[in-house]
Amino acid sequence: MSQTITLYVDGACKGNPGLGGWGAYIITEQGEHKLYGGEPETTNNRMELQAAIEGVSFCPMDAHLVIWTDSNYVKQGITEWIHGWKKKNWKDVKNPDLWKKLDAVCANRDIEWNWIKGHAGHAGNEMADQLANQGADQIAQQLKSPTQANADIKKPEADWLLNDPLGLDIEADTDEMIEESELEEILDSVDEIEVSTAIVQDASPTNQHPHIVITEAKVHLQGPRQLILDTETTGFYFQDGDRIIEVGAIEMINRKLTGSSIHIYINPEKPVGDSENVHGISDDFLKDKPKYAEIADTLFSFLKGAEIIAHNAAFDMNFLNMEFKRAGLPLLSEVCEVTDTLALAKNKHPGQKNSLDALVRRYEIPARDRTFHGALLDAEILADVYLAMTGGQVAFDMDTLTQAEQDEKKITRQSVQVDLVIIKPSEHELNEHETWVKQFEEKHGEPCLFAK
Repeated sequence: MSQTITLYVDGACKGNPGLGGWGAYIITEQGEHKLYGGEPETTNNRMELQAAIEGVSFCPMDAHLVIWTDSNYVKQGITEWIHGWKKKNWKDVKNPDLWKKLDAVCANRDIEWNWIKGHAGHAGNEMADQLANQGADQIAQQLKSPTQANADIKKPEADWLLNDPLGLDIEADTDEMIEESELEEILDSVDEIEVSTAIVQDASPTNQHPHIVITEAKVHLQGPRQLILDTETTGFYFQDGDRIIEVGAIEMINRKLTGSSIHIYINPEKPVGDSENVHGISDDFLKDKPKYAEIADTLFSFLKGAEIIAHNAAFDMNFLNMEFKRAGLPLLSEVCEVTDTLALAKNKHPGQKNSLDALVRRYEIPARDRTFHGALLDAEILADVYLAMTGGQVAFDMDTLTQAEQDEKKITRQSVQVDLVIIKPSEHELNEHETWVKQFEEKHGEPCLFAK
């Protein structure tokens, strides 16, 4: 029987385009193999493809290959889009030379392609990432000379986050498929952004704790800070001792994402229980993560003074207020304004489903894989939703507006009156509500606010 070989492949690029590297971590029955290399002038997507090509080429033809990549550009390209590209004779396809090579080395092989979230602590993916950076470092050493040292290594572009930065986990929704060429374009920029983000994180001087990942702003704008935020928790009831296990927030100023973000995994000091089915974060993964008290000061400093934008904001704010109070800090709601996008959606679309997934479909935002929820992923999705729901990405330059013009627009928005449609519950919904109220009273020993 042929052996099964597991491959983790990844690419890195220090500047896009710029100095890049690729890595392939291969696990066979005989042992581990680590491959890496790089190029002085390339892009992240080319390095992702090169990693896959080198990894597959290394393996025997009769082996069953299980490949893990954090690039949806690679996974969806080789499993879905490539069939259409061939029919169109590779017209308008980016990196056709590498796609053709990958197609050739994969021919007549038994391959299972899988996507894995990058920079999430998975050992195999982290090793592939290290190898990719090692490949880039090797090329950098070869390039160094008394006069050249850093001249050939381009810095990340200043506007790297101004296009769509949010398609980290894109998978097309079967109900509302978007054009494959459009999705390729999105993923092409997204994968490049992810690597640039990782580089900034490594170099960030504000990371107070090794598990606090703060990305510095790459676009410096003037104006009030908005932070699109999400949390993951061990359960639904902060009153019953449920705790926060993940916080993610991204910064926006004048309706433009600046590139600044914060992402933290937190040891809740209790089992995650059934909530793992929602977010996919296990007790084992969290056991070496910091406790909330260790990261509270840094997180509070990042969030305070900003307008917090969250979906069902009361849920996140109640948990954050509880955690900050426990750590001896002021309530976050006392130092931040809060905007609830769920309330905005209900006003804008009364009587309709207004979950984050429903809004993604309604506004035709490229879908992500949300098999498991994640705080940073949901914050990124919510940023797209918020911009679409409040007028879309503006075509003109918000920075050119005078303060008076901005104030006038704010006043105009506040004066809009919305006549809400009253939709009465059905008999079935009333019975379901009555059952829930009784269950709540049995659990807590007192009636809830919704009891008749």
